[in-house]
Amino acid sequence: MHDSARRILDPRAGNILFSGKSVNKTSLVTIPASLFFLLFLSGCGVIDYYFLTPPEDTAQELAQAGFESMEAKDYRQAITYFTKLKDRFPFSPYTTAAELALGDAYFLSEQYEAAAQTYLEFESLHPGHEAIPYVLFQIGMSYFNEFDTIDRPADNLELALQYFTRVGQSYPESAQAKDVRPLIEKTRTHMAEHELYVADFYWRRGKYGPAWQRYRSVAQNFSDIPKIAEYAQRQADFAYYRHQKDQSGQEREEREGSWKRLLDWL
Repeated sequence: MHDSARRILDPRAGNILFSGKSVNKTSLVTIPASLFFLLFLSGCGVIDYYFLTPPEDTAQELAQAGFESMEAKDYRQAITYFTKLKDRFPFSPYTTAAELALGDAYFLSEQYEAAAQTYLEFESLHPGHEAIPYVLFQIGMSYFNEFDTIDRPADNLELALQYFTRVGQSYPESAQAKDVRPLIEKTRTHMAEHELYVADFYWRRGKYGPAWQRYRSVAQNFSDIPKIAEYAQRQADFAYYRHQKDQSGQEREEREGSWKRLLDWL
């Protein structure tokens, strides 16, 4: 074998020819080690990505993401961002705006009960805030929108009326004050219609005493709504007449029954 070929294959040789150049044996040992170190460094990023907790969003980032979701009308996502901001950063300068926007997000997604509670919490935490007239108005609107049909209890309407009235009386110069006037009328109309529904229910079942009391209450308490008041008064008169007739009939039956029992005893 040629001497040069023997030196390439002989591992005992101090120098090995590599691509026609003399390379020290020890340098071949360091090459794999260096490659392993580089692979380890790049692998740290992979490990961090899959196994380490990612850094949390800042208050500013959560607020920005929330308001961007509001602009995109993705209210449920906005609720998520604003809730995280409110819980994680209660003292951030972005939190107050997020608390108010959270109520708006609930309202716009038609979650009226949650909206009312969120606005109420805002009022409790920030009673002197400049947005309080708007907050009170939105509380009223939330309760108002919870009343779906006339056959449901009118408790929410009464609450809505309280907050609409409060806006008009406590903040007469606010932008919301002019909006509550027609809403007060509409709320009272719904309340009167609900009372008439109950009165008519008693009337149809022949319970003229309770019907008369309901009709009379509507006629007295909603006299500012002529159409409803007139109907209620007319029905109250009819119900009272039928109630008195029934009472007379019952009294007559009781008297006749008493005489019959007395005669039977004799």
